[in-house]
Amino acid sequence: MQYSKLTQRIGGDSADAWQILYRAMARKNAGEDIVILSIGDPDFDTPVPIVDKAIASLQNGDTHYAEIVGDPELRSIIAQEHKKTTGVSVTPDQVVVMNGAQCALFSAIQCILDPGSEIIIPEPMYTTYDALVEASGSSVVSVPMRAENKFQVVPQDIEDAISDKTKAILINSPNNPTGAIFPKETLQAIADICQKYDLWLVSDEVYSTVTFGAEHFSPCALEGMADRTITINSLSKSHAMTGWRLGWLVGPEVLAEHLGNLALCMLFGCPSFIQEAAKVALTAPLPELAQMRETYLQRRDTLFSLLKAIDGIDCHLPDGGMFLMLDIRSTGLNSQQFSDLLLDKFDVAVLPGVAFGPSGEGHVRLSLGVAENELIKAAERIASCVKYATR
Repeated sequence: MQYSKLTQRIGGDSADAWQILYRAMARKNAGEDIVILSIGDPDFDTPVPIVDKAIASLQNGDTHYAEIVGDPELRSIIAQEHKKTTGVSVTPDQVVVMNGAQCALFSAIQCILDPGSEIIIPEPMYTTYDALVEASGSSVVSVPMRAENKFQVVPQDIEDAISDKTKAILINSPNNPTGAIFPKETLQAIADICQKYDLWLVSDEVYSTVTFGAEHFSPCALEGMADRTITINSLSKSHAMTGWRLGWLVGPEVLAEHLGNLALCMLFGCPSFIQEAAKVALTAPLPELAQMRETYLQRRDTLFSLLKAIDGIDCHLPDGGMFLMLDIRSTGLNSQQFSDLLLDKFDVAVLPGVAFGPSGEGHVRLSLGVAENELIKAAERIASCVKYATR
């Protein structure tokens, strides 16, 4: 039997990158002592009031179809939250609730790009960006974010990459995998480029609440950008709700209408009981959220100090997010070779930097989503791996 060409566009490197995680999970499930630092899944429990609301909602019969673009009250709450965090007033009609930020990104790309068009994305970039863009028949044009520049994007690199096929720019700050936060002046320069060339700006802000001193700034707040910026966010990282699959998109009202049509034939709405829980997540006082951020900061500092003490490698101190990039170039191994060695011989799973783009080569990505004792164990094993590789 034959399959569509789409199956080729959504496979390849972005899908293969996760094979090391699958191998690690299989060994861990078999009872082996594997430290898994290859996935950004918080190890915290979802705060109890959120869970309780979901249970109560189910018990009250919230098991029927929901409004396609999201519960009106939830969209109003998200609109208020958007104004609170960005300073930009939006109406609930500009908000679309979807099955996680990943679904929101996929849907936005489907609605703003045509087959044959291009979107510029700085790399290292999240592994699924390539596939979700190529699923639309369009293409990613990547620009490098160099380790020597602390993985900051250079706006001139973006402008130099523009062609007559360019329709949009996608940025992710705080960035996955690097932890870099783009300062306001950089975002202003990117905004100027968008307006100069009449481009969309897609801003993936799922790590916006996980920052370590550096300030997150949303580009939709810049002059002239509200009508051309698509802001993506979710509860996955901020509230330890990755498995709940609840995210949203804020953009122009016409875009929201198009997304509603797409959701009608793809999702038919998100579960009502999850949306009820999301209302609690966004409105209730939840001290657990601050504790999560503090814990990430402590883990970052602990892991960074341990890795910096290892002879023969270097690492980058992230400004936000839940990952740390380890520079292993001095070992003489590429990122895939080092990751395979680390898992096969030293029982630690990380993701090879090349999975995130050419600028990630020579690095591996480590997650802060495990307990500190596991990070300490991982650092000890990484030290042994480096010694073994450079012996």
